[in-house]
Amino acid sequence: MHAPSPIKRRPSRQIHVGSVAVGGDAPIAVQSMTNTNTLDVDATVAQIQQLEKAGADIVRVSVPDMDAAESFGKIKLRVDVPLVADIHFDYKIALRVAELGVDCLRINPGNIGREDRVRAVVSAARDHGIPIRIGVNAGSLEKDLQKKYGEPTPAALVESAMRHIDYLDRLDFQEFKVSVKASDVFMAVAAYRDLATRIEQPLHLGITEAGGLRSGTVKSSIGLGMLLMDGIGDTIRVSLAADPVEEIKVGFDMLKSLRLRAKGINFIACPSCSRQNFDVISTMNQLEERLEDVMTPLDVSVIGCVVNGPGEAKETDIGLTGGSPANLVYIDGKPASKLRNDNLVDDLEQLIREKIRQKQQQQDDMIARSV
Repeated sequence: MHAPSPIKRRPSRQIHVGSVAVGGDAPIAVQSMTNTNTLDVDATVAQIQQLEKAGADIVRVSVPDMDAAESFGKIKLRVDVPLVADIHFDYKIALRVAELGVDCLRINPGNIGREDRVRAVVSAARDHGIPIRIGVNAGSLEKDLQKKYGEPTPAALVESAMRHIDYLDRLDFQEFKVSVKASDVFMAVAAYRDLATRIEQPLHLGITEAGGLRSGTVKSSIGLGMLLMDGIGDTIRVSLAADPVEEIKVGFDMLKSLRLRAKGINFIACPSCSRQNFDVISTMNQLEERLEDVMTPLDVSVIGCVVNGPGEAKETDIGLTGGSPANLVYIDGKPASKLRNDNLVDDLEQLIREKIRQKQQQQDDMIARSV
């Protein structure tokens, strides 16, 4: 029920990672990366499926050697979500996964080697219709740039990126996206802002090695939030030392907070105080856990008392306001029913799922009428 985002996104060229459009007017894609051993095909497939269930648009898989490349080919056959192969050092691995059906090649120019090797990777990408991500990282800049700048800087990151972008331009290859990641928020933001003015290709955002679940979420939200507010960014990865599924959740929460993407439930909940007429924190914990499977966009407010409850409820699809002797439920901004505390979470979940069913039916009816 909220208004569209006021953010004006940076115009960019659109590429495709498998079936997912990146850049242009496409929604900002959310991606993560597996942390299983790629040689363990079953474990990696299981994790990719968990990420897909959580809403991941794209998943990246590390392919450190030729044995992993063969495993990657087996993994690709068993999943539906587009896969990016993460390639370092050995360009021949990129050539092999291109043959095995990879949807995008991520290469780090700082360690892929001589220009003839990059040329071979580009040729394979062109032949197979595969885009490339130029992944520049503050921790692995080329040796000459390390010597020139003395330490990683925004200018060093951008110079590294432009060096390889210019090379792709000379090869007349335009199907690529770029990242200039650093673990330092200021460095990453400055580098992305500079790069955004220089090229038309889509940008992959990330604060690399951001930290654990809590600290990494905070650091990523600040850094990526600054860029997204500027309209910069076409696909994002939140790098957390945590379950990769958490990266997807945080990514979507970030985009939902800026009204840049609507997927799943957008909860508005009070932190609770002595005025609450039900246990807000327990209610929210249970609702978030029970409704993790929901991908349909829905705004739900859960407010413990009548101070802000009615106002928030009138702006959401479903709103719960604490009251005595019963709590008041609003649907589409209007008072609809009352719920007592005894079965509050069960009853509210039922109302939410019924609203989702109605929204899905409306969408199906619209599609049917347009055919």
